[in-house]
Amino acid sequence: MDKMIAYCGLNCLSCPIYLATGEEDREKQTEKRKEILLLLKENYGLDYRLEDITDCDGCTAETARLFSACEDCPIRRCARRKRIKNCAHCDDYICEKLEEFFSKEPHAKENLERTNKQLKKSC
Repeated sequence: MDKMIAYCGLNCLSCPIYLATGEEDREKQTEKRKEILLLLKENYGLDYRLEDITDCDGCTAETARLFSACEDCPIRRCARRKRIKNCAHCDDYICEKLEEFFSKEPHAKENLERTNKQLKKSC
C-alpha cells in the first residue's frame, strides 16, 4: 500500500506525524517530532510543545491514536458526520473548508481530485 488518503486528501503514509508514530528508535522518534514542531510553525503558524505531538494512525483509522490537532479538525469532523471515506466522496466537494486547506496543501487536492474523477467515471 503506497497511499492511505485522509479525509482531507493528505497521504497519511507520507505524513511526518504518522511516520514518527511508527519509528521504533525513541531518539529518532524524538528528532522526527522536533521536525514536526518546526513544520507546524512554518506551514500553519501553530505553536506546539514536543509533548503535544502525539501518536497517530491516520484520521480515518478506528484506533484511539490520533494527532491532537486532528481531533478538532473541521474537515475530519464533517467527513465523519457524513460517514464518507474522504471528501472526494462528498456531494459538496469542493467546499470552503477544503479550498482553504488546499491553499496550504495542494498535493492533498491532487489526491482528492484523482479520486473524485475515478468516482465520476464509475457512475
